[in-house]
Amino acid sequence: MADKSSKKTTTADETSTAAPTPTPAATPAAPRPDHEAPSGADFYQIHSTQLEQAFKVANTPERVRTILRQPKNELITNFPVRMDDGSYRLFKGYRIQHNNILGPFKGGLRYHWNVSLDEVKALAAIMTYKCALLEVPFGGGKGGIKVDAHTLSRDEMERVTRRFTHALGNNIGPDYDIPAPDMGTNSQVMNWMMDTYINTVNTSQKNANLAIVTGKTLSAGGTLGRTKATGQGIVYCIQEWAAERGFDLDGATIAIQGFGNVGSHSAHILSKHGCVLTAVNDHTGTIINPQGINPRKLMEWVEKHGGVKGYPGAESVSRDAFWAAEADIFIPAALELQITPEIARTIKTRVIVEGANGPSHLGVDEILEGRGIDMLPDLLANAGGVVVSYFEWIQNKRFESWDLEEVDAKLLARMKKAYQGVRKFAAEHGCTRRQAALALAINRIARVYDDRGIFP
Repeated sequence: MADKSSKKTTTADETSTAAPTPTPAATPAAPRPDHEAPSGADFYQIHSTQLEQAFKVANTPERVRTILRQPKNELITNFPVRMDDGSYRLFKGYRIQHNNILGPFKGGLRYHWNVSLDEVKALAAIMTYKCALLEVPFGGGKGGIKVDAHTLSRDEMERVTRRFTHALGNNIGPDYDIPAPDMGTNSQVMNWMMDTYINTVNTSQKNANLAIVTGKTLSAGGTLGRTKATGQGIVYCIQEWAAERGFDLDGATIAIQGFGNVGSHSAHILSKHGCVLTAVNDHTGTIINPQGINPRKLMEWVEKHGGVKGYPGAESVSRDAFWAAEADIFIPAALELQITPEIARTIKTRVIVEGANGPSHLGVDEILEGRGIDMLPDLLANAGGVVVSYFEWIQNKRFESWDLEEVDAKLLARMKKAYQGVRKFAAEHGCTRRQAALALAINRIARVYDDRGIFP
């Protein structure tokens, strides 16, 4: 374990609460990762296996298993976009709507060169269970466009977004399917999506349709606390874990994979609790500084340079050195399937907190448990984003505006309740926390099917 005798190094700007949101294509084109992204088919298969394991733990009726094994709708659209040079390019977009028994479909929109049907199917299903676990009245959805967003200019990003929104048409809506930001997208993309949608509906309904997306800028109907929501939820989970284990966060070391919205805000908020960021890996490279990396300065560097590579406040090392580094808390906040069984057997940490969706391979949880390393699974740990998206949706529906303290307090209450529920279920059933989180979510969905039945 990392030596906690070297206490807090104050590296963050204590007066700031959120990282600047990068404008699409405002940074130089980022290089491709130094490692291959996993295939969507692998990710979907692993999710399906984890789901079957949870079905057994939850003793789920076969009729409910049948429904949940496949998404309700799979939408694929190919749409043309005029590029800056006057040429036309065809893009492939996806929107998967997994289940809406608890409420409207809800889920992010991802712009990434590795987006595939199977990947988005898995992510949409995860959203279904995440909402159920946190008792958010939404179902699960996910969307994506197969594109390297770093290669698009701002104008091209806007045209791609508006064309995709128009192509989806009535397949999205504030009471039916509500997109949000994800990898490669941000609040500006959501603004364009919202503006395109409300300009295709009846004029008298425009203001009522602000809730078509969440994650918007404040001026366009967003909510305070949304930008940092996923990172804030991760920190609330870490605080619950620390209280459970009697662990002092002051002076604790953290390592983060991925320094986008989730990773950067997690680091920044944790620094206010005395934690020291010592290692970061992203698609451009790996940096390490045992004395501490300033999260705010690294945010600014990433915004300007497109990644952590070359950051002057730390040493550049290999990706393998990242996983070999000692840290009290590891937060994978990048792509799925990054933690292999081999990494699980060698990683030196006290807890892994999944900021990304599905970052762990099969068998990882059991290996970590055998080594006395805790795992806080994605379904629980990164749910802060969808919870605060729900708060934004409510505010848009009611034409209200909540202050940050109210948003954070409501988020804390939900994260604490979910954390304790997962902890209790895992202890009572002798299962992993991932299985517990999935089983709790499945049970809540199954009860609704029991009460409502299937029409006709």
